[in-house]
Amino acid sequence: MAIDDVIRTIGLSKRFGALTALQDLDLQVGRGEIYGFLGPNGAGKTTTVLLLLGLLRPSAGSVYLFGQPMRPGDATMRRRVGVVPEQPYLYPHMTAQEYLELFADLYGVPHRKDRIAQLLDAVNLLDRRHSRLREFSRGMQQKIGLARALLHDPELLLLDEPTSGLDPSSAKQVRDLLLDLKRRGKTILISSHILSEVERTADRVGILVKGRLQAQDTVEHLIQEVQPDAVVEIELLAVVPPELLEQLRALPFVRNVEVHGSILTVSLSPTEGKELHARLSAAITAGGGTIVQMTSRKGTLEDAFLAITETGALDWVPGVGAHA
Repeated sequence: MAIDDVIRTIGLSKRFGALTALQDLDLQVGRGEIYGFLGPNGAGKTTTVLLLLGLLRPSAGSVYLFGQPMRPGDATMRRRVGVVPEQPYLYPHMTAQEYLELFADLYGVPHRKDRIAQLLDAVNLLDRRHSRLREFSRGMQQKIGLARALLHDPELLLLDEPTSGLDPSSAKQVRDLLLDLKRRGKTILISSHILSEVERTADRVGILVKGRLQAQDTVEHLIQEVQPDAVVEIELLAVVPPELLEQLRALPFVRNVEVHGSILTVSLSPTEGKELHARLSAAITAGGGTIVQMTSRKGTLEDAFLAITETGALDWVPGVGAHA
């Protein structure tokens, strides 16, 4: 086990009767890392988090936090962790200030009024500190849950859908806050369906499918495995003639061509030299096509996620850059 591992699971499994919710999970999250923990509904993500917190006992395997075995009921270890569930439970009759003061007392937070003001300002809710939580929108509730999780300055954050319900401006604000926490050495595990946010923040991601870790790698490497070619979308003035399509498919630097009316999607081999766009454009013009627009399309984390969870495109051995 690496000395800087904050989360490490070995062969972690959980069964509920005949149902296997999690099978042989080997998860590794290093100190100061943002890790995106992804998967379809029912994949086992929530079960994993409950096991990490000691709220469920594993059927097999081990959980280590901060290099130490997780012991259910270990309050000292739990105090080093902050948690934001997808739907944080709030006391609707309390104000934001009262709610955070309650948890500051429970955690023994020093200089609590200054700390609460600092966090409310960080999530842009300082002007609503005396508003009742029942008046808060879904996004505001999510932000107050994040402020509560940060009160005791935890070393590890476990976040379930931290930007759910947030408008783009608030989502960016939370994203910037998480990146700042990372710069300060905090470790963050994010479970989210908003893949664009995970792509912007995560150092690595793990993708869980039916209780098994199907992929674990950097975002860049995952995307590269799913879409190793350069992809160009081309809009022509008219419907693509069949002869032009055949000419393009015969080019040595073209891997694949898809057609939808007057739109061409062309996969180019990156090993065939430079200036492929110019060569492709010249071939289309020579074949009688008139280009209206040509744009490059970069692969996304969503592309990789769908390929792994829906089409089974990858058969990955969990681990950074490791393949079977």
